Amino acid sequence: MQSVRKNARGVTTREVLRSNDTAKRSAEIVVAARELYEEKGLAHTSIQDITNHVGVTRSLFYHYFQNKEEVTSAVLDQYITDFIEAMQHWHESQAVQETDESLHSMVKIMRMVLFEKNTFRMALSTQENAALYLDFLNRFAAQGAEFMVAHPLTTPTKYSEQSDHLYETFYVLIVGLVSYLRSHPDADDDVLIDVVSRMLHIEQVA
Repeated sequence: MQSVRKNARGVTTREVLRSNDTAKRSAEIVVAARELYEEKGLAHTSIQDITNHVGVTRSLFYHYFQNKEEVTSAVLDQYITDFIEAMQHWHESQAVQETDESLHSMVKIMRMVLFEKNTFRMALSTQENAALYLDFLNRFAAQGAEFMVAHPLTTPTKYSEQSDHLYETFYVLIVGLVSYLRSHPDADDDVLIDVVSRMLHIEQVA
């Protein structure tokens, strides 16, 4: 009889492989949903469309997700992950950028997240999906604020000397910027940068 190996946590190799397969299949469904949402829009994509795109049965879909809303939530998580990855690249580039140039880069990332052209992004802007958009915005602001607290500007600034309510400051700043950009998409970058600088008291420390 073949023995079953266990790791340090007492998990068998078979259980690890099963978990990996589950994660892979779940990710494939999310990717398919995202592709269809971006191509056809949220309202015009059904669970059957998603399962056909992946090549699985509806029963297998329901094994991983309870409904369309749950897979849509996972798609929103992917968008937020994309944003955090972009912010990570931004943070790494700060070492070779002046503060003003770094803030310009941050605004460009915000515009990219908000205005990338696809039908799913446009669907989030409709009254029909207002609750979904608010959920996305709250999660987007929460993770963005957490990132900014953990990755401050590399150039010494007055804001980096403060420790009280940094998370709340970034959260409000992100929500405010997103809301303003949605209603004023043609706003000049210099205006936005001035607002950010004033809110965060960004000045070179003598």
